[in-house]
Amino acid sequence: MDPASESSTAPGPAGASETPHATNSTSAAPLNIVWICSDDFTPDVCGAYGNRQVATPHLDRLASQGLRFDRAFATAPLSTPSRQSFWTGRYPRSIGVTMSRTPLPADEVTLPVLLRNQGYEIAAFGKTHFYAARRHEFDVCRDWTEYQACLDQQGLQPLPRDKQTLGTWRPFRDPPQVWLNSAGLPYTAFDAEMFGTYLATQAAGYLANPPQRPFFMHVGFRETHSPFHFPIEFQGRYDPRSFHVPEVTPADRDRLPEVFQSLTEADKQGIVASYATCTEFMDRNMGIVLDALDRSPALPDTLVIFTSDHGYLLGQHGRFEKHCCFDPAIRTALLMRLPGGRLPGRSTSALVSLHDLVPTILELAGVPRPENLQSESFAAVLQGTATQHRERIYVEYADNEEAAIRTDRWKFIYSTGRRRRRDGYIPSLIRRGPWVELYDLASDPDELQNLADHRSLQGLVNGLTCELAEHLVRTARDPRLIPRSHDVHQILECALPPRDQA
Repeated sequence: MDPASESSTAPGPAGASETPHATNSTSAAPLNIVWICSDDFTPDVCGAYGNRQVATPHLDRLASQGLRFDRAFATAPLSTPSRQSFWTGRYPRSIGVTMSRTPLPADEVTLPVLLRNQGYEIAAFGKTHFYAARRHEFDVCRDWTEYQACLDQQGLQPLPRDKQTLGTWRPFRDPPQVWLNSAGLPYTAFDAEMFGTYLATQAAGYLANPPQRPFFMHVGFRETHSPFHFPIEFQGRYDPRSFHVPEVTPADRDRLPEVFQSLTEADKQGIVASYATCTEFMDRNMGIVLDALDRSPALPDTLVIFTSDHGYLLGQHGRFEKHCCFDPAIRTALLMRLPGGRLPGRSTSALVSLHDLVPTILELAGVPRPENLQSESFAAVLQGTATQHRERIYVEYADNEEAAIRTDRWKFIYSTGRRRRRDGYIPSLIRRGPWVELYDLASDPDELQNLADHRSLQGLVNGLTCELAEHLVRTARDPRLIPRSHDVHQILECALPPRDQA
């Protein structure tokens, strides 16, 4: 069994005793938290994770000052359920958020609320993915509305007459070459007018004059989501021909989403170049925030976190997306720096799930842990007193009625095969009925050889199928909807479809 707790599945508020101020468990001063999150970011393009083509000096600096997690994973390869999961410390199906436009139910308690109840000031700059009005949970909130008001006040520079820029983003209506920006076109703005620049400078202003009480500040950049926005000044920083794109195997070609089948090698290289440029722009804005924190009086007592909501495939398996359970889609960047820069320049191979951040932050801040969390603190890994955390990661993707278990060695993926997916990524060869994938990550880290049909591995496949069913029953939002049955496939067919209530 996984060491992470799954014992409580009931929705609803989680109680916590009140204290005048949260305290940093590693020092006498209250702990501040700065959490920066990017969108659709893969660590494969980060220098700290081994990339030598894309410039990410500020992410690399943060990694050198703290701990780099090499095996951090999202609970879902989709922004909204992943984010709501790591805001609550609970699985997407448990909180009733498995689809993109589902708002977080009012009875689910988030990390900002738990901290605010303990005396924290809460500031949010940018994307939270709540899809419902929850601004009452923040003392300071700056997002698209405030950005537009700022632009209306300051005005826009006129664009060069001959400058071609991105148009309206229309995925699946325009060809993929267009909405994935294979032409490397900039957004219709200069650097100073970009939304990401606005968020970074607003966050920097907050850090320049931090509150007297402890604070939690979240910065949610839209980069590096397609169509990979970057300003006019950043155009042309990468030669598309310098990027290698993985070849598509025959097995991947059979299940390749139709939308990607028209992409040429040059198209794919252009998409990666645009993604790289967007990454460099995001990293520059990351630097604005980090530089402001370095100058801030809050620096000595501030925990810094950088993560993405999930990963992104840049040509692996022929795809440019995240809506699947392959490692590049679910593996995330996770960099953390302790207050005072203690224990710098480290890395860990411990398996962690992003929703483990909630109990980790609560433990470090000395805040009581709610009983209904389905996650466990990895503070011991962060503080260097442990090297291991989880034995396995559970991932779910409801739009394809799909879920996965990821261990140190094995990746197990199960789908009912009953749902026609509505996310637009329909494969050329549609499989009917349940299908299973099993990959030996020790010998096949790229997940290219499915071993699920190997006779010698049927015991492992059956065991993982039963384990997945048990996990889904334990973490169901309403266990009464799942049949009491010894047929694990019947349980999975009932547990995996989306049941969100908007």
